Amino acid sequence: MKKLFIIVLLLCLVESTFAQQKFYQIGNYPLENGQILKDCKIGYRTFGKLNGDKSNAILVPTWFTGTSQQKSFVANPSDIADSTKYFVIVVDALGNGVSSSPSNSVSQKDKLFPTISIRDMVNTEYKLVKESLKINHLYAVTGISMGGMQSFQWMVSYPDFVDKIVPIIGSPKQSSYDKLYWNLQLNIIERGQYANETMKTVNALHQLNLWTPSSREENTQSDDYANYIKKIEEDALKLNPYDWAIQLKAMINHDIFQGKKPEEIATKVKAKVMIVVATQDHMVNPQAAIRFGKLLKAPIVELTGNCGHMATSCEGDKMRAHIKGFLD
Repeated sequence: MKKLFIIVLLLCLVESTFAQQKFYQIGNYPLENGQILKDCKIGYRTFGKLNGDKSNAILVPTWFTGTSQQKSFVANPSDIADSTKYFVIVVDALGNGVSSSPSNSVSQKDKLFPTISIRDMVNTEYKLVKESLKINHLYAVTGISMGGMQSFQWMVSYPDFVDKIVPIIGSPKQSSYDKLYWNLQLNIIERGQYANETMKTVNALHQLNLWTPSSREENTQSDDYANYIKKIEEDALKLNPYDWAIQLKAMINHDIFQGKKPEEIATKVKAKVMIVVATQDHMVNPQAAIRFGKLLKAPIVELTGNCGHMATSCEGDKMRAHIKGFLD
């Protein structure tokens, strides 16, 4: 029996490592702002098996600039979306360089690419699930950071379509601090005329708020700074400024309330919700998520360590235990 379990576990790990990149070709897609995204395509990877009544599907949208390949680990049996139980769909959000993006568009390349929103990301994900995968209802949606923002949007865009939603260190609406921070990155890119060299500064700024000052001090000694910043700048040259900027704009304008009172929006949420926040997050302020969670009377899991936005790594065991308990 033990050998059988080990074999099954290894097969699941292999599947999560080598799941094939797939695409759904939507065609010309009307965006929320009225513009047309030409030849829209959505990338995704699937793990596990869809059961007979199609009731075990979990959608996992990617984080800011993340890809489904990077996010495949969530389908491991030990992680939050166990592919031995669930049919896990890890979807590449618009603008991430895999799905339709400034960097890969043929007819709307770079600056010609239209502005997208978190709503647009969610709407195209819905089309993937409903039209391509022929799934009429999701068991759950869960995502980290920008994936958490998409999870909040799923609550209000498709309230009857999902049973359970778990936003992880996301927000239903950006705080003034968030807007200041994201706009600072965007301004650097725009004033640098989208030159690849500007991404060195942008990535350094990104790393600054990814962790708390105390965790950075613990993990990088002052004498190691030269090597630390060298690695940041080397990694930055792999980043596409147009893709980075287009997803920044989507996050900056993210707001599930759209001028309505949070109390009113809360009454429209039908899914069971659990919210995970990092109380020392310097990248996505947790207060809006906490306030909305209280309106929903949803359980709120607080990651309180000093890792900031990276609390999901530092306190991963705690987070996974809560989420797996909620989903199972």
